[in-house]
Amino acid sequence: MLIAIATRHLSVTAAALALLAGSPAFAQDASADKTDAGELAPDDSANDGANDNSGDFVEDSAGGGLDLFSADTLTVLLDARLVVADGHRSFADGGLGKTRFDGNSQGDFRLQAVPVEADLIWQPRFTDTFVGNVSVAWQKDQENDADLLEAYLTFNPRRSGNVDYSLKGGLYWPEISLEHATGGAWSTIYTITPSAINAWVGEEVKVVGAEATLHASLGEQDLSFTAGVFGFNNTSGTLLSFRGWALHDIKATAFGHFKLPPLNSFITNAQEHRTRSLLEIDDRPGFYGRAEWRPSSSLVLNAFYYDNRGDPEAFSNVLQWGWRTRFLNLGLAAELGPGTRLIAQAMQGTTKMGFKTNDVVWVHTRFRSAFVLITHTIGAGALTGRVEAFDTRERGSQMVHADESEDGWAMTAAVRWPLANMLNVFVEALHVESTRGTRTTYFAIPAEERQNVLQAALRFRW
Repeated sequence: MLIAIATRHLSVTAAALALLAGSPAFAQDASADKTDAGELAPDDSANDGANDNSGDFVEDSAGGGLDLFSADTLTVLLDARLVVADGHRSFADGGLGKTRFDGNSQGDFRLQAVPVEADLIWQPRFTDTFVGNVSVAWQKDQENDADLLEAYLTFNPRRSGNVDYSLKGGLYWPEISLEHATGGAWSTIYTITPSAINAWVGEEVKVVGAEATLHASLGEQDLSFTAGVFGFNNTSGTLLSFRGWALHDIKATAFGHFKLPPLNSFITNAQEHRTRSLLEIDDRPGFYGRAEWRPSSSLVLNAFYYDNRGDPEAFSNVLQWGWRTRFLNLGLAAELGPGTRLIAQAMQGTTKMGFKTNDVVWVHTRFRSAFVLITHTIGAGALTGRVEAFDTRERGSQMVHADESEDGWAMTAAVRWPLANMLNVFVEALHVESTRGTRTTYFAIPAEERQNVLQAALRFRW
């Protein structure tokens, strides 16, 4: 099923409010054996106290109904870190470092104690099947003191047979990541830092849109098919081309920007020095589709295809461009044994920007990445390990192909442990190795860099 989105010629605020006021949305039924973060069964201990599903509400003893403001609809999340990191200037400060935190001016280790994020989440319930989710956040390294993360509605009728449907609409992240729990400011579950794939989803694949999902049960198997249309995602691909992949947990906001690293002389005159993730330039709606298959209670497979249908030659008066970005993402979640879960994702796509020179567009980047994650429950906590690889290949006429392409890989190990009812601690070690020629061109440092980040996070939920 496909739902039209009427957001043309509106500002981001007007579009989000219009959809929030009148567009229903997808929310998995609270009784279903599924979560949005690759969960095969609900696992509250792994979710940092966040709702697993998009705006889910568990029916209370009074039978649910209208609940706009109460302890059940308002949530505060706080995140503070103690970090030891090395490496040269981070992408968050306009550099080409792959991690959120970096070392001193020489790239050597330094210690930081920093507040990272504060979220306010409002989840109003209008009926048992019609709910909302609005989250506002302060984030370190974002330009605004507070900004909107998500604002959407979900409609999930009670199941009455082997086939049913659900709807979703507003400002949200499409269901791609297997490492995040929706309904709780899009927080990571297993590690502090998501994979390169889902870090990029967090910064450049947020949409203003609407989707419909059809669910079907065939004996012991479950199938679902989702179709969505969206706008305000024209700049998706900017960071992948000019900066490349990165590993971090900074999330795109409705009105915020990400800094860009230094650009070559041609692109400097064509592109603003920063990129805004949520922007409509060409008035061409994009679309996505998702299919999920659960052949058993211990295995989930999914495929997600995205095309923003951006016009590469469209640009705004401040030189933000209408990138044409398409990708395919494949996901897998499997129970390997008692308390042990495997999650994997792989993504490949292309993004293009600018006019053609000698029949070749200015920027044409092919990107791909994949990871495998294994997590094992230990008492009330969990131990998680992840390995991943990523690369980009530049083919654009106005980019230095060898310098603008990159290769890299990373390893992550993390431990999560509850300290109290509302307090969790995460400890994570991250090692990244990557090669990108523009490091030498613009910063006079080696093209190849090894970076290490050791961090401990305290996450409080009230």
